[in-house]
Amino acid sequence: MQQMQPARLFKSMLRIRRIEEALADRYAEQEMRCPMHLCIGQEAIAVGVCAALHPTDRVFSNHRAHGHYLAKGGNLNAMLAELYGRATGCCGGRGGSMHLIDLDVGFMGSTPIVGGTVPLAVGSAWASSLKQSDQVTVVFFGDGCFEEGVVHESLNFAALHKLPVLFVCENNDFSVYTRRNERQPDRPIYRLAEAHGMAAFSGNGNDVEEVLNISSEAIDNARLGRGPQFIEFRTYRWREHCGPNFDDDLNYRSTQEIESGMGDCPIASHAAELTLKDASFSRDIEKYEDEIRQEIAAAFEFALSSKKPTSEDACGKVYA
Repeated sequence: MQQMQPARLFKSMLRIRRIEEALADRYAEQEMRCPMHLCIGQEAIAVGVCAALHPTDRVFSNHRAHGHYLAKGGNLNAMLAELYGRATGCCGGRGGSMHLIDLDVGFMGSTPIVGGTVPLAVGSAWASSLKQSDQVTVVFFGDGCFEEGVVHESLNFAALHKLPVLFVCENNDFSVYTRRNERQPDRPIYRLAEAHGMAAFSGNGNDVEEVLNISSEAIDNARLGRGPQFIEFRTYRWREHCGPNFDDDLNYRSTQEIESGMGDCPIASHAAELTLKDASFSRDIEKYEDEIRQEIAAAFEFALSSKKPTSEDACGKVYA
């Protein structure tokens, strides 16, 4: 496996952050007519896990999919066009933010049904096993998803057949507006996964190097036929559950808590580490910011200049 260099990890996280901030800024224009779940604050998990994958490996995601799609190499133009409901979108403009797909890079899809992509990922891994390929399948989900029965059925099946699948739980402590300690007994999620008969890990999801190291070990295990792997990463969601705003006005978490979560920024901490090792890295950051700014501007121009889908081509999007 050729691991991504620290500077590339930083740029990949920064790119996701700036893209989502641009989406948040433009969402109030009411041109993106779809619900949108941002992963701002959680970028290190998507980047660190995907950096450990081969290009031919497969990824499934959930309603909070932008970071996973981009980290796996998904086409930015097609993603923005999808959010604007344009025909050039990755789902032909009919899926919106929660239905992203880019088969060219192994991003197999995302859906808003909580837990819905977990059995799909197990099916993908089963196919790889039957074909005796070396593909590994990864599925990202949140701590709320772990309360779905289908997740545990999928873990059981994957363990029984020793499938090459990595389950990644992004534990941000909230299921919409309800804290985990109001929904689950006090017990580590990864220990429950371990009880299903698979190797299980936990780590700091705001440290991209730690995410990469743990993910590399787990993915290597899966690729070498050691069965399914499970990782629980702790992290924090900055923005509201659904939408572009901060939500301290909803009284389920305080302004001070959000500020504390933002103080553990995965991008700022990684930049500080790299700058400490090489002071000239601050100039690299400026270069990355400029490159990303230009890329985002071009992607918005592409999306907004694309045509909207028509009723005439609707039949081409129906599957039965």
